[in-house]
Amino acid sequence: MPFLNRQGRQPEIAMRYMMTYDLMETLRNTNQWLGATALSMASYPVFSMVPNPAFQWMAAWGEVTERTFERMVCKPDWGIESITGEDGRDHLISVETVLERPFGDLIHFDVQGRDDMDRRVLLVAPMSGHYATLLRSTVRSLLPDCEVYITDWHNARDIPVSAGKFDIEDYTLYLVDFMRELGSDLHVIAVCQPAPLTLAATAYLAELDPDAQPRSMTLIGGPIDPDAAATDVTDFGRRVTMGQLEETMIQRVGYKYKGVGRQVYPGLLQLASFISMNADRHGHAFANQISRVAQGEASDRDPHNKFYDEYLSVMDMTAEFYLSTVERIFKGREIARNEFVVDGHKVDIGAITRVAVKTVEGGKDDISAPGQCVAALDLLTGLPDAKKASYVEPNAGHYGIFAGRAWRENIRPLVLEFIDANSEAPAPRHRTKPRKSKAAKGAHLSAV
Repeated sequence: MPFLNRQGRQPEIAMRYMMTYDLMETLRNTNQWLGATALSMASYPVFSMVPNPAFQWMAAWGEVTERTFERMVCKPDWGIESITGEDGRDHLISVETVLERPFGDLIHFDVQGRDDMDRRVLLVAPMSGHYATLLRSTVRSLLPDCEVYITDWHNARDIPVSAGKFDIEDYTLYLVDFMRELGSDLHVIAVCQPAPLTLAATAYLAELDPDAQPRSMTLIGGPIDPDAAATDVTDFGRRVTMGQLEETMIQRVGYKYKGVGRQVYPGLLQLASFISMNADRHGHAFANQISRVAQGEASDRDPHNKFYDEYLSVMDMTAEFYLSTVERIFKGREIARNEFVVDGHKVDIGAITRVAVKTVEGGKDDISAPGQCVAALDLLTGLPDAKKASYVEPNAGHYGIFAGRAWRENIRPLVLEFIDANSEAPAPRHRTKPRKSKAAKGAHLSAV
């Protein structure tokens, strides 16, 4: 079947982009194979008779190389098996799907043996090249005190073309549906990229379904107004044209995956951009890791592997989501100008009148610089000042404000305090009474 994009390109042009996608996958696969081959060959027992460290270094290079290129097409596990409750017992964690959709699910971290917590939190994970597991440490830090839900976005390469498109309007409507599903007794935390769309989704509910609004919303390091403070990201968005982006960044998924023919911004292409920004630092990190492996000092979950297993696991974004983000959020500044339209409805951010809003920024954030996120408060013209709050963590970078030491020691306590201050009643820190079994619940209902 011929594939045509919005410019009506001919099938042979589309095939060129599919071949480019497959070429990147071929290069990745080849490097993985080279690493595995080097590791296997240099590990032959007979070579131990030769007192030459070259074989140890060759095996180490192979091990690091194979793992590196293998991780690029793997979805990381959550790896959150249990938490310790206030009662001193370990409570197992099970990941449950609450809503299942083609482009992303709403999932819940169920703490077994514990009653539902009073604090109910929806974490809105970014769709910016990495999986929702990037927020693993954020989830883990909130689980002892909150009932945690999160948006689990899918890799576009695995979504058939028949599922249709997915742009920033669709993303916003997904958030609307997720909030409706969880009910109004909810506190939303949006991290980075989804901050402006979470703001828009809440405004959409404020106008069309007020009873489904959350109680509070915390926006962390998001580009509400990209022009408020320039970064390399905003400069890039201004410098390139949409035509250049579509020509150089957009490809079609190859035949290996279920999404064959879908237009995407490939994860491997994104990863190349990420690494090129700090090529020297990444080069030194991998050279040092090869040295540690050769000397027997590395382990499966050492700091290098723990970081890069996540960092290298990238996902494709749909072309329409990537392009509409650049065109409407960064270039057109539709959220910043309060001109955002969702499914034909012009959203008015000023319609939010009762949802408490807090912004969090990092003083050294070079992705979403201080000023970009706090701009949300000026758009909330209908919200009393008493329900607005902002915080800047002076020495934190982008990652640190939601997953690092700054988050754990300074930001997280402030967010929990903000949630409690805007709950119907102050939420207790813990509730760890054993949950009744389904059988017990059924017996109770029968008795009634």
